[in-house]
Amino acid sequence: MRDIILVAVVVGLLPFACRHTWVGVLLWTWISIMNPHKLAWGFAMNMPFAAIAAGATAISLFFTRDKIRLPSNPVVVVLILLTLWMVLTTAFAINRADCWTDLQRTLKIQLMTLVALAALRERRHIELFIWVNALSVGFYGLKGGIFTILTGGGQRVWGPAGGFIEGNNEIGLALVMVVPLINYLRAVAVQRWLRSALLVLMLLMAVAILGTQSRGAFLAIVAMGLVLWLRAKEKAKAAIVIGLTGVALTAFMPASWDARMQTIGTYDQDGSAMGRINAWQMAIHLANDRFMGGGFFIYTDEIFARYAPVPDDVHAAHSIYFQVLGEHGYVGLILFLLVGALTFRTATRVRRLSAGREDSQWLYHLAGMMQVSMVGYAVGGAFLSLAYFDLPYNVLVILVVSERWLRERDPKSRPVGAFGADAPILRRPRRGTHPSAG
Repeated sequence: MRDIILVAVVVGLLPFACRHTWVGVLLWTWISIMNPHKLAWGFAMNMPFAAIAAGATAISLFFTRDKIRLPSNPVVVVLILLTLWMVLTTAFAINRADCWTDLQRTLKIQLMTLVALAALRERRHIELFIWVNALSVGFYGLKGGIFTILTGGGQRVWGPAGGFIEGNNEIGLALVMVVPLINYLRAVAVQRWLRSALLVLMLLMAVAILGTQSRGAFLAIVAMGLVLWLRAKEKAKAAIVIGLTGVALTAFMPASWDARMQTIGTYDQDGSAMGRINAWQMAIHLANDRFMGGGFFIYTDEIFARYAPVPDDVHAAHSIYFQVLGEHGYVGLILFLLVGALTFRTATRVRRLSAGREDSQWLYHLAGMMQVSMVGYAVGGAFLSLAYFDLPYNVLVILVVSERWLRERDPKSRPVGAFGADAPILRRPRRGTHPSAG
């Protein structure tokens, strides 16, 4: 039954995705992040739903009458440069033949990121995109929170099979990043029941984050709590609420969870932590030796024997920063960090431009929550190999298209950006104009 329902939903959306690019973007995002087909039990489990969604989106570029233009923002240029640099480093990779699968997956994500940047223009597009991202991960937070409560926190929460967030650490970070999105949706919701439901979902997601027993996710949620406190107007009240919530949640967890979190301060006695440090040192030595890094496939016995302090302790990078450094060298790391810095700066501009404007208060709150999400990714990502995961790039999309929405309604604030003006992906004659739904 699950398989039939899933196929029916996807097939039913395909005609709309072929006609409107933004619908194709939403469909791709849902399938790419949530992996709903992995929840099926039969023939749908291995169907190429993501490829089907991407194909429908590509078709729409030739038939849509919607306006499709890349935004004028420097972060778009840097993102393109980063993607091209990854192609170049793959061409000169140590294990070139083994890198193509990872490169293809990364190129698909980056291409769809650019399409999303070009297609999402109206407020309803932006908010639907937020809903899709939030609920695609929030679904696992709901399940994980209930599972943690029923098991007393004695078992770990895991993500969907396949994809980026299968592991407990990965789903933990994804949940951390999505909590601010849920909080934004709760803040702007009109219906009381919806605000209450989203609040309950946030609490269950927080329980699920603890239930993953991920130390990186725990540090990320602590960092996000600190940012929320710094942003609060009434800091004393915020400190009490955040503190009591944290105490209540952690008090529920068993002694085994406490023991695991305490190893954060004694990392030098933890084999897993020391293995990560060994992998980080390998990445540094590799980047020092090879200007372009080693390519996507560097976590092998041969490469660790050449560059790691402990040659026989082979680990994945377990850090977005050392992952990019080892795989794409210092140039790749600089471009990667620049993408994050420019995205954060975009959020700052959106908050500044929307402050005090009644018609754009939703953007003021949204940009603030996106910054909180980015802090969670920056901290939690320091301990996970999630440099190419869709979600942080979707945060980039939300902020860049939000700034464009804001500037299109205030001509005086339009900058001459990286492209001079919005650069068209595809120009088609239009029979008429479409009023903005923003």
